[in-house]
Amino acid sequence: MHNLTKITFILLLALSANVFLLGQEADMQNEQMQIWMEYMTPGPMHEMLAKSVGDWKTINKFWMDPAGDPMIVEGTGKTEMILGGRYQKSIHKSTMMGMETEGISITGYDNATQEFTSIWIDNIGTGTAITKGKYDESTNSILMEGSMVDPMTKQEMEIREVLTFVDDDHHLLVMYIVSNGKEFKSMEIEFIRQ
Repeated sequence: MHNLTKITFILLLALSANVFLLGQEADMQNEQMQIWMEYMTPGPMHEMLAKSVGDWKTINKFWMDPAGDPMIVEGTGKTEMILGGRYQKSIHKSTMMGMETEGISITGYDNATQEFTSIWIDNIGTGTAITKGKYDESTNSILMEGSMVDPMTKQEMEIREVLTFVDDDHHLLVMYIVSNGKEFKSMEIEFIRQ
């Protein structure tokens, strides 16, 4: 009878430990689910990106030589939010040196890292420009840094972008390139809502 009491006690102890561990595991799963829900839920920065949804006229200035005059072309842009408001997709069209150009940007805000990430692809190249950065409330701008491949040298070059929300109907994107250790403005795009 004494052995039966010991066995019963051990079984009850093991059962209690399992119930306790299952409770802890459920708490951990609930906590992980809460973290994931916060990660996947669009927030204020996504709402800020959504303010750009619509059609835009663009005035594009490109500097091939930092000391020279820019090439100026007009274009259009169409912006929408995709994947449940988590990412901004923009399609840009213009003409450059007699060629129809089209580019696509995808911009998102990562709730975990609290930074923006943007990729740019177009039909005047086969590379991808990737930038990351933070929102600067004092200038109402997203400040991005990243890289793209220079097709002439086949090496990555540093780029920096400043996207300023002048107001809901006017934005300004300025891109800088670092070449031979020196930064110069290579592009400026003025966005005017249509």
